[in-house]
This record gives sequence, structure tokens and C-alpha cells, in this order.
Amino acid sequence: MEATVVANAPFHFYTRLHLTESTGIRICNLNEMVAALQEVPGSCIYHHTHKFLQQHEYLSPEPPNDFAFWAKEALGDDVLSEKLSSIDIIQFKTIRALREKIVSVMKEHMSANSYAADRCANPGKEFWLLKSVSFIIPTSYVANNLAEFARILEKITINSIYFHIFEARLRLEKESNDFSNWIADSIGDKELADMITRLDPYTYALEDLRRTVIKLIKKRM
Repeated sequence: MEATVVANAPFHFYTRLHLTESTGIRICNLNEMVAALQEVPGSCIYHHTHKFLQQHEYLSPEPPNDFAFWAKEALGDDVLSEKLSSIDIIQFKTIRALREKIVSVMKEHMSANSYAADRCANPGKEFWLLKSVSFIIPTSYVANNLAEFARILEKITINSIYFHIFEARLRLEKESNDFSNWIADSIGDKELADMITRLDPYTYALEDLRRTVIKLIKKRM
């Protein structure tokens, strides 16, 4: 692929600012958790399953989401924690589907284990539901070809990487990420777009993900 081939449309890079807000909802047991998760906004589900990514520096801790961690540490329910930990977040294209999966795992666990529904967390270990609030901001960076795109990727913030990879795919309910969509539609390189789409971003720290995408692009050029 010629690096200087002009795109049909330029790629405008955006970034994000992130705030965490409390919903004011305190959860003491699994029964309360199921009821709350069916009502809270999607930004709440997003926060408690993607917080580790927003911290930028690390891969997923064990357990890999706040619900699994709470089940283990506050409820002492290792079986439920393992079930929640095994949910493969990347398989879900929408927050709605991810929410339904988490709730269904909890409901099935309560149905199979009479102790589970009302076992209360110890005082001080209640679950406070939080939500993620994002502000999307345009940057001054615009790419008209792959060479420019690669150069900009080397210097934009990881907040921009996060927005175009994770938020575009899941919170905005897109099938792929912004980078792959642009490369396929505006550059016309479906093969490179597919290579980036096939990356499992949940297995990378954000800086590693940046380097991997850049490497794929440069190799293709």
C-alpha cells in the first residue's frame, strides 16, 4: 500500500476527558445488585467493567471487573467471582448485551445456590455503583494518508487511542474501531483494517496497543 495515497476523507483525531460520578446506590447483597444493574445507566456498567483500561498503565487485574472482585472479596463467593471473571468482554458489541450477560450469570448463580441471594457484604465492603462520564474533544490532528496517520499515532495521547479503539467499538456500538473503519473505507485497504480489527485490545496496555497498531501500519506501507 502506497503510504502517500490520499484518503477519500481525512481522519480527524479526537480525545476524551473522563470523570467518575457516584450514583448514590449502595449494594449489600447479590439480590440488590441484580435489581440495581437492570436499572442503572449503561455508563455504570461500562465503568465497572472497563475501569482497569481507563487507568491506562496496566492490563486487567484478577478478577478483571469490579463485580467479580466484589463477589470474591466482599461476599466471599469464589464460585460467582470465577463465573463473572470468565465473561469475555470483547465478545460483546454493546453495553446492553454485556449488562444482560452479567445479570444472567448472577441470576443463574442465585437460582442454583440458595445461600447466594441474601449473603451480605461485611460492613464497609458494600458496593457503591459509580458511572463513567466522558467528554469528547476534537484535536488539531488530521491525517490525509497512512504516512500521516502513523506519524500522528506516535504522538497523540493515550486518551485518544482509548476513544478511537474502545469507546467507538463498545459505547458507540460500532462493529469495529475508528482506525479500521477509516483505513477500510477511506484508504481502501481492507486487509490492513482487518488486521487491526482482529487485535484483542483487552490484552494490551494502551502504550503497547499504540505500538502494535503503528507497527502493522508501517509494515503494510
